[in-house]
Amino acid sequence: MTTLHSRSMSDTVAQSGTSMPFPQPRGPVSDLLFSILRAEGADAEPFVAAACSLASSARDSPRAFLFDEDAQICLTALYELHLQGISGVGDEWEWNSDLIAARSALEVPFDAAIRDVADAPTGADDVVAALWAMTAPSTAPGLSGHMAHDADLTQFRELLIHRSLNQLREADVHTLGIPRLAGAPKAALVEVQSDEYGGGRPERMHSALFATTMRELGLSDDYAHYIDAVPAVTLASLNALSLFGLHRSRVGALVGHLCAVETTSALPSKKYAAGLRRLGFGKAATLFFDEHVEADSVHEQIVCRDLAGGLVAARPAVADDILLGAAACLAFDDLVGDHVAQCWEQNRTSLRQPAG
Repeated sequence: MTTLHSRSMSDTVAQSGTSMPFPQPRGPVSDLLFSILRAEGADAEPFVAAACSLASSARDSPRAFLFDEDAQICLTALYELHLQGISGVGDEWEWNSDLIAARSALEVPFDAAIRDVADAPTGADDVVAALWAMTAPSTAPGLSGHMAHDADLTQFRELLIHRSLNQLREADVHTLGIPRLAGAPKAALVEVQSDEYGGGRPERMHSALFATTMRELGLSDDYAHYIDAVPAVTLASLNALSLFGLHRSRVGALVGHLCAVETTSALPSKKYAAGLRRLGFGKAATLFFDEHVEADSVHEQIVCRDLAGGLVAARPAVADDILLGAAACLAFDDLVGDHVAQCWEQNRTSLRQPAG
């Protein structure tokens, strides 16, 4: 197959150093937030009241908060101020006390919703064994099976768009755990993250490999280019990781999330690569997935035994939070996958707007 973008992998590295494009508002609260961020010297205090009101309205139905477009785009933007930043927004907003207060208010129902959908086990005698049990491969074909055998190019493009907000900065949020660990767990996380960043070779960074796949399928590899296309549930998955990564108190959940990522990606990645080859794509398009088949088979042992196991040995109190992080990762994978599958079964796009 002749690809739409033929630049070689060495020509362009993932645009992980660029800012998120300014998103479109998805309701009155995000409209207020974005109008404040666009204005110089604006007073953010009115946004605090709006965010508190939105958070209060979600108390009786926390799960619905995950599908609230207005709430999730607010959280995504507020978290992004601490990560790559938003185009046209000054760095001084990162630690604005009113925005921090508003984010904290929104995190209350969001955390409740995460716990609701995750339904994580508690009080496990052996956290490592519990992680292996939680992430054991399913016999159901699932979304990855569909991608291997039946998906067309349009569906593959949609799948990449859903994943792009995280994969084009792959490893960055999990790396926030490094300064919060010590000893053997820290060394284990550094070992895994070094591989994620290509072992010092920028063209081998996993974010760069994903960018190549996007270009090969005719998509933009600009960071967060598709922020306005993905639905709330996809943003919620992204926001859960940001919540775990940006709070020092949630390092256990961050570790558990990484364990679930590393132990569940090898087999689906193999199927995604097979699906792309079925459609006629070559190594440039499949390398991201091929790399994860090999790398994650090694990483899963390190993160479960050395990172999670070592952390529990040093700090037993974080055991339940590790399992919560893993359960949350698995739950969001299911939520996003169910959304995509249901849309495709109804012959409609899983995105809010067509890819462009």
